[in-house]
Amino acid sequence: MLLHVIARGKIARSPEAELVARYEKRLTWPVHLTELPESGGRMPDPATPWRTVLLDERGKNLSSDELAALLGNWRDQGIREARFVLGAADGHDESARAEADLLLAFGKATWPHLLARAMVMEQLYRAVMILAGHPYHRAG
Repeated sequence: MLLHVIARGKIARSPEAELVARYEKRLTWPVHLTELPESGGRMPDPATPWRTVLLDERGKNLSSDELAALLGNWRDQGIREARFVLGAADGHDESARAEADLLLAFGKATWPHLLARAMVMEQLYRAVMILAGHPYHRAG
């Protein structure tokens, strides 16, 4: 299953970009990163079937194990692409929220956009390692 991270704005050269690149290289599942302009721009056509996860401060707080289980279930159901979408500074509009398969939050705090990208990549890497039974993830 393709893990596709779609984000508004350019990450450019930054410590966060280095973290994103580190996890991109380490992921054993196919991964694709798409950057869209702050406004406008066209979402790439998805593989079929797909699922969409919007990063949203009002979303569900899933543990790493729960995210891994969700991805594993989607993979086992034949889902070919899981999209993780980070919106612009004002977040996602109501129609996007309504169409999403999951609204996901990283706690109640507000995170800088670039750091949120790195956090998504780390959680995707962690989920894949959990599914592979790798010791990277040590649940407490």
